Amino acid sequence: MAMEQEQSASAPAVVSERWVEEVKLIQEMAPEATWEEAHGYLEVTVPAERLVAVSFALRDRLQYQYLSSVTAVDWLEHFELLYHIYRLDRGEAVVLHVDLPRVEEPWIDSVTQVWPGANFQEREVYDLMGIHFAGHPDLRRILLSDDFPGHPLR
Repeated sequence: MAMEQEQSASAPAVVSERWVEEVKLIQEMAPEATWEEAHGYLEVTVPAERLVAVSFALRDRLQYQYLSSVTAVDWLEHFELLYHIYRLDRGEAVVLHVDLPRVEEPWIDSVTQVWPGANFQEREVYDLMGIHFAGHPDLRRILLSDDFPGHPLR
């Protein structure tokens, strides 16, 4: 049985059986999350304040042990963070999307406590996009010099 989700301006999103566990867990951890199956991934948009809880749950309860990438997009009206995570035993991948308001110094909680490999990736996003990660163990520039003005990918 496929799972449906009410979308505000469109038909319900339907995901295949392969994502039932993930969708149930995400609904439990972040009832306001939205999702869709696209390009072989489960794409999930979660509120910023639920990112770390959802990440821990996916890692600890469903074995999403590998964080492949943390990237950011400047959509002019807001920022979007994307986290590509994998469950290697099943070859499954989830992309977590988080929208942040377009402010001078946007903040989000770091996922380094969940996936230590996020360390350099969050530093790169900070360096190039100016997004701050609360709780990061060493948030400083990684590519540009300390005196570089601004964030070049904004």
